[in-house]
Amino acid sequence: MISEQLVDLSRLQFAATAMYHFLFVPLTLGMVWLLVIMESVYVMTGNVIWKDMTRFWGKLFGINFALGVTTGITLEFQFGTNWAYYSHYVGDIFGAPLAIEGLMAFFLESTFIGLFFFGWDRLRKTQHLMVTLLMAIGTNLSALWILIANGWMQNPVGAEFSYQTMRMEMTDFWAVVFNPDAQAKFVHTVSAGYVTGAMFVLSVSSWYLLRGRDVEFAKRSFRVAAAFGLASTLSVIVLGDESGYTVGEAQQTKMAAIEAMWETEPAPASFNVVAWPNEAAQKNDWAIEVPWVMGLIGTRSISKEIPGIREIKARNRQRIEGGIVAVTALEALRKHRDDVAAKETFERHKADLGFGLLLKKYVVDVRTATPDIIDRAVNDTVPRVAPMFWSFRLMVALGMAMLLLFGLAFWSTLKGACTGKPWLLKWAVWMLPAPWLACELGWVVAEYGRQPWTIYGVLPTHLSVSTLSVNSLYGSLAGFVGFYTVLLIVEVYLMQKFARQGPGSLGTGRYQFEPAHA
Repeated sequence: MISEQLVDLSRLQFAATAMYHFLFVPLTLGMVWLLVIMESVYVMTGNVIWKDMTRFWGKLFGINFALGVTTGITLEFQFGTNWAYYSHYVGDIFGAPLAIEGLMAFFLESTFIGLFFFGWDRLRKTQHLMVTLLMAIGTNLSALWILIANGWMQNPVGAEFSYQTMRMEMTDFWAVVFNPDAQAKFVHTVSAGYVTGAMFVLSVSSWYLLRGRDVEFAKRSFRVAAAFGLASTLSVIVLGDESGYTVGEAQQTKMAAIEAMWETEPAPASFNVVAWPNEAAQKNDWAIEVPWVMGLIGTRSISKEIPGIREIKARNRQRIEGGIVAVTALEALRKHRDDVAAKETFERHKADLGFGLLLKKYVVDVRTATPDIIDRAVNDTVPRVAPMFWSFRLMVALGMAMLLLFGLAFWSTLKGACTGKPWLLKWAVWMLPAPWLACELGWVVAEYGRQPWTIYGVLPTHLSVSTLSVNSLYGSLAGFVGFYTVLLIVEVYLMQKFARQGPGSLGTGRYQFEPAHA
């Protein structure tokens, strides 16, 4: 059996690299559309300040994009190095959207990002705008295919297990592409990226305005960021509600953990605004509830129940017991592929195969699992509630704070009073880290909430890892964290350097902090 330490280290390494990578991705997703907006205004009006805005913010976008690509490459390699059995088991399905992402989206955005930077003097205005637009489309297509792959891990539709190949095989490519969980995750994630881009531009522009630097440039950037950020934050909230609904349909365990819902309540269920989950007693020591809200969010009805953790565990126990039969029949088929009785038994119970495999964490032969071992496997099917509960609520609180900020910022631009509200500008500067923190918390909820599965209900995490040594994992983890930390320091240094220089770094002679002859 695979050691628990090996599994934990493999998970920690992938989580560390993924979360480092996701420090760069949201800003790329958001800033690229701000560039499209700014350059569109330049093409329509001919006002050169909008061209300068596109070039300046594009420079910061380019720094972030380069480092995002660098950190993203290692993630895909880890599927082969650290998660070899996972890659073997589901590679036919999971690999397809990643291959399309590399062949279509990544090459598209990489090609046009070069034209964006080096085509200003070689392309007509409309041609360069088209380049910027295609760069934005490529960036979002890249996110789409990656999130289709991730969405399939959350809700594995369009595939089934084959006892002949002993792997998951795709049965419907379009079901994978149009997976409701993947689509909801895509629109929610890219909207969060738009908020991140808007907050970055808003915060840096506010910093300029507080210092009275390049006021006209900063006011226009502030105005665009405020409007785009307000629309994006509203989208995140609305689409987050849709994402919650898909979770309620496909991952009831995750929904129950997010809401610390221990018992099944009469429909429609109430929403715990705040609570203190007690996992040992499987109850909340106290809670502030709002009637009906959770039922409406999770089921879109007033009559459908949301199952609580106790009911889910009881249901999962039955599936584990059915999974024992499925695993036993599958092992018989591995020895004798023509065993008709084993095939019939497996077909009746194959839906529970993944739950039977949960027992492999504790025993080699699932038939020897004692009631105590089955209890441990049942408890494994529910992630720890407290991290899920508080991560989700902190994410929502940050989202609401950003909505208020963008709303006030947009209102101030309508009144032409953004420069006369220092408290608003200071708030915008201090809120700069908020979208990154919210994005990272969102990924904690999505990925930690899927445990103990790599493929929800299909392949347990402890069976997915490669047979590596613990020492090699310690070494590679330290190497990745060290290298990524250096990249993050480089990113912060470069972004801060050029942000402090402001549009004067363009050398046009129209802005502060540049030589007069530039």
